[in-house]
Amino acid sequence: MGVKNLWDILESCKKTIPLHHLQNKRVCVDLSCWMVQLQKVNKTHCPIKDKLYLQTLFHRLRSLIALNCSLIFVTDGSIPAIKLSTYRRRLNAGNEVVLDAGDTHNVSSVKRNMGSAFSCMIKEAKFLGMALGIPCLDGIEEAEAQCALLNSESLCDACFTSDSDAFLFGARTVYRDICLGEGGYVVCYEMDDIERELGFGRNSLITLAVLLGSDYSQRIRGFGPESASQIVKSIGDSSVLQRFASEGLSIVKKIKCSKKKGLQENNTDHGIKCDLPIDNQFLKVINAYLKPKCHSADSDVVHRVLALYPFNRSQLHQICAQFFEWPPEKTDEYILPKIAERNLRRYSNLRATSSEFGVHLPIDEMPVECPVSSIVKQRKSLGRDYFEVSWQGMDGLQSSAIPADLVESACPEKILEFQQRKAQKQKPARKTKSKKIAEMKEIDEKLQQLLLEIEQESTATRGSVVPQEIRNAGTDYLTTHVNNLEDEDSSNNGGNSISGCYSFSASGTEIIDLISPLPRRHVHVASKSQETRCMDVIELSDTDNEVSPEHARRGKDLRLFLASIRDELS
Repeated sequence: MGVKNLWDILESCKKTIPLHHLQNKRVCVDLSCWMVQLQKVNKTHCPIKDKLYLQTLFHRLRSLIALNCSLIFVTDGSIPAIKLSTYRRRLNAGNEVVLDAGDTHNVSSVKRNMGSAFSCMIKEAKFLGMALGIPCLDGIEEAEAQCALLNSESLCDACFTSDSDAFLFGARTVYRDICLGEGGYVVCYEMDDIERELGFGRNSLITLAVLLGSDYSQRIRGFGPESASQIVKSIGDSSVLQRFASEGLSIVKKIKCSKKKGLQENNTDHGIKCDLPIDNQFLKVINAYLKPKCHSADSDVVHRVLALYPFNRSQLHQICAQFFEWPPEKTDEYILPKIAERNLRRYSNLRATSSEFGVHLPIDEMPVECPVSSIVKQRKSLGRDYFEVSWQGMDGLQSSAIPADLVESACPEKILEFQQRKAQKQKPARKTKSKKIAEMKEIDEKLQQLLLEIEQESTATRGSVVPQEIRNAGTDYLTTHVNNLEDEDSSNNGGNSISGCYSFSASGTEIIDLISPLPRRHVHVASKSQETRCMDVIELSDTDNEVSPEHARRGKDLRLFLASIRDELS
């Protein structure tokens, strides 16, 4: 719980930030708070034996792992003696071992009942975290106090807890709630905002705990959130604890007498007893917040949990099979893509850090091998760009979808390779226009040479040129075929004719370059002023192996026609 009504007082400082804000951060987690949240939600859906709370924790962890958010579980240790009365009111009989009221003055703390149902849930969560590479720090007493110490010493970036007294222990950034998914977010409170907007420092918040009540003390009768806040602000954060410690609640009487109107709040206050003596209980509350029992920042146990722990795949298979009855394939399907994404983020951070120091190494010279083997294809999900990539060094995972901006920051060379491969695949497999033109010119040269030979032979024997009707017969055939080629090329090239490839020979005979697409069997030429006429043409094949019977017959007729010309000229 923490301090009564403190979250309401801090409401104006609440911020909702996107989930990706947690990427590359180190965050400590008050594990008891998380398990209480998950247990409450799952009780409405299924019994505890189904362990839905543990499955929800698993999916929460894998989402944070993908962001390369390094987590540290922190668990509660012994129960502080000052908190025992609160536990008696809060816990059901038999869940925890507590002492009688008369024994609390002789002990500093009481060990928890490690055999309770809730303690077993904490153990399960710890086992799951260890398999995922998440260390756990067992606190001496309060988990939120240990989290606050790690945060205040800059050993972690924030604390995950729903106990508002984390600020009283010295925390600077607290994440109260978390929501997963593409629109995921966390509810965040910053101590800097609290100090700037509300004027409350750590001392002021401890004083509010004394007045409003907390896990360590009952509320003072006659105070509500507004009246308590006004008193604390009027004294000031720098001196509020010192004055309350020295003067007790009599300070309220002085403040009350200095104002014309008494302190009231919505007509619910029934007067404030300002003549209470200073007692040890009031000072104990202050000391409990200022000097909590925690592992020091330079202790060996803290240094151990700050190290990076490896992901244990085989152990995770065993835990998921035991708790969820999942086969190894299902467990891998859930977790391996997230582990691979985390590895890529770490690789991206390494390249970014080296660049900051002026070392710009190409991908093949990096001291660590890039986890991405190649990019398979581009994808889009919920308006966001992704790349499906294949992985290397990830047994059990071949490919998965990764945000495009992450791939660009980690290995832009892989994107360039993918774009080059994609461009090559888009090149047409058919012959290019330049190659067809070359073939046309070759055919043109052969036909021109044949006509020249016939003309030379005719001149030598008869002293005359090729009869005009022979020229006209060859020209008609060539013109017909050219018309077919121009019609087809115009349709394939948006109306751009290839007639520019044709020319006339020096002898006056029209010489035409021929291309080799399949011409139509009939050509229809129509206009408003002319009737449609049909001309037979010889079909030409793209290759020598694709010769139709009609093509062969027409070719034979052409050869016989040319042979008859030679006979007539001889």
